Amino acid sequence: MMPLWSRAQQQDFRSRVRGCLLGGAIGDALGGGIEFEQLEQIRAVHGEAGVAGYVPAYGRRGAITDDTQMTLFTVDGLIRSHISRDSGAWHPPSDVHRAYLRWYATQQDWGPDERRKDLGWLGREEWLYARRAPGQACLSGLAGTENGPLPTVEEPRNPGSKGCGTVMRAAPFGLLTAWDPALVFQLAVECSVLTHGHPTGYLSAGAFAVIVHAVARGGTLEEGVHLALALLSERTGHEETTAALRAALDAVRAGAPSPERVEELGEGWVAEEALAIGLYCALVAEDVRSGLLLAVNHSGDSDSTGSICGNLLGALHGETALPPDLLAELEGRGTVLELADDLVLELLHGPELHGTEAWSTRYPVAATG
Repeated sequence: MMPLWSRAQQQDFRSRVRGCLLGGAIGDALGGGIEFEQLEQIRAVHGEAGVAGYVPAYGRRGAITDDTQMTLFTVDGLIRSHISRDSGAWHPPSDVHRAYLRWYATQQDWGPDERRKDLGWLGREEWLYARRAPGQACLSGLAGTENGPLPTVEEPRNPGSKGCGTVMRAAPFGLLTAWDPALVFQLAVECSVLTHGHPTGYLSAGAFAVIVHAVARGGTLEEGVHLALALLSERTGHEETTAALRAALDAVRAGAPSPERVEELGEGWVAEEALAIGLYCALVAEDVRSGLLLAVNHSGDSDSTGSICGNLLGALHGETALPPDLLAELEGRGTVLELADDLVLELLHGPELHGTEAWSTRYPVAATG
């Protein structure tokens, strides 16, 4: 449970949590329709400035992808992990792993299996049972792991993978603002190796979570980056992630923002590049809209870089800074808001909710840790 906060502090925290999750979803949806297009193609179709809003993807405007899907299930796992503390069998990576297995089921099944008692309300949201170009490392990392030993940093899944799928789902760890930053970093790492075992992959996720954590606490992006760099320096295999963060900081000082400058940081298909691009665009953003559009208009993994940028800007500025027209068309906005508010309720008022029928039905906890 959080320390006792004033009402204003609680409202600020709620705004940042909502902003982080909604901002990430908006960035995801902005990039989803151009994810596999080169910058030249984007400009040829949408003009020199690129896309200025949603373009149709997956049969509609404002469609989210696997980035937001997995982020939502990360939140679901974190809520259940806090509930499970009551049983004395507390191991957050196990709860997050079970949540990712519920997401994995959405990628295999036509709809929710009502025979399953563990789905909770999120797992019964039929609109989430849509395949939106999920990352192969996420799928292969989770396949067949229901009853096996939990992957660890020492024995991770997909030890050679550092795809951006490890970063784009990691923002919720940073919303645990009562935790020490080093513990947030470690939790993000331990949940990343469930699918991605390359040090650059899981350390990039840890760094991203720490930056979100810093701004969710009211700090600046720069403070978060420097804290992440300090924590990275203590880890074996940090060099690529450290270099990517430093490249993002250097790009801020290199001149006016542009898609070409974004592309100097990479394309975003791998973890450290996605982190660098999302961070750079957040650092130079004049407002949320401009930052998000910069983050998606490039030749690369536009939905993931947009999502990362949106998570950061939303946590930094809160939900009221998000563009209202983009919010209005966002797929699943009600679900994202409901889950964000549930996370806030759990973190602020968990003991008052635990054991109630409503909360236990929404978030059933496994009998064993």
